[in-house]
Amino acid sequence: MPTIIDGKELAKKIRANLKIECEELNTKGIKAKLAVIMVGEDQASKVYVRNKSKACDDVGIEYEEYLLDENITQKDLINLINKLNKEKTINGILLQSPIPANLDINEAFRTIIPEKDVDGFNPVNVGRLVLDQDTFVSCTPFGIMKMFDEYKIDLSGKNVVILGRSNIVGKPLIHCCLNRNATVTVCHSKTQNIKQITQNADVLISAVGKAHFVSADMIKDNSIIIDVGINRLENGKITGDVDFENVKDKVEFITPVPGGVGPMTIAMLMNNLIKATKRQNGMID
Repeated sequence: MPTIIDGKELAKKIRANLKIECEELNTKGIKAKLAVIMVGEDQASKVYVRNKSKACDDVGIEYEEYLLDENITQKDLINLINKLNKEKTINGILLQSPIPANLDINEAFRTIIPEKDVDGFNPVNVGRLVLDQDTFVSCTPFGIMKMFDEYKIDLSGKNVVILGRSNIVGKPLIHCCLNRNATVTVCHSKTQNIKQITQNADVLISAVGKAHFVSADMIKDNSIIIDVGINRLENGKITGDVDFENVKDKVEFITPVPGGVGPMTIAMLMNNLIKATKRQNGMID
């Protein structure tokens, strides 16, 4: 029988510990505060932002939201970020993606100062990850690493295959896994013979955003499957990239969707925000 990696329960435990840390900060007169910027009316983004707000409330983190019109100029977006950079009561800044195509999201990420970059997208923090230095790691890859820790999954020497090379998940994951001495292969839309590659994976992490893309014949027995995908079917059901029902009996560990990686992403955002708050108040180096 496979072990189902319960991200929801692990995230609950992490958030409970963070709540205690937040209360300890409060006794010192320190209020942890997150600013979230959302541009436009993307419906999925609205759901994600609402979930982040609820998580902040649960942990005890103060939350400030900036809902911007989709026609905002790049200059006005950058000016807002710079204003939040200077605001001492703001400990972390998150720009919800995607943003309208006429805006340069990379410039926006560069503008968020590394000390408040709780999403880990500023090039300085990305560079620190590459060099295996202490940094803010992008929340979804960070959450996956925490899952490996919780379930005592050692990546050293394992063949890890990552499906997807996005800046948000795939690319940071490469370095997270390399930093744990894994042998990493990345597959993307131009990769040939994907099935041949995935069949040799000790650990397969899928972040392609295609429902049931990973089938049972693509994996080897007793492998570890991490499903990052969140896809909505025509009947409204949420499912992952992995054909869970047909895959689960072949593997040693697998994450479900929902209830796997998703809750961990938000928990790691809370973790990064508390870390940023402590660092800005001289409590950690």
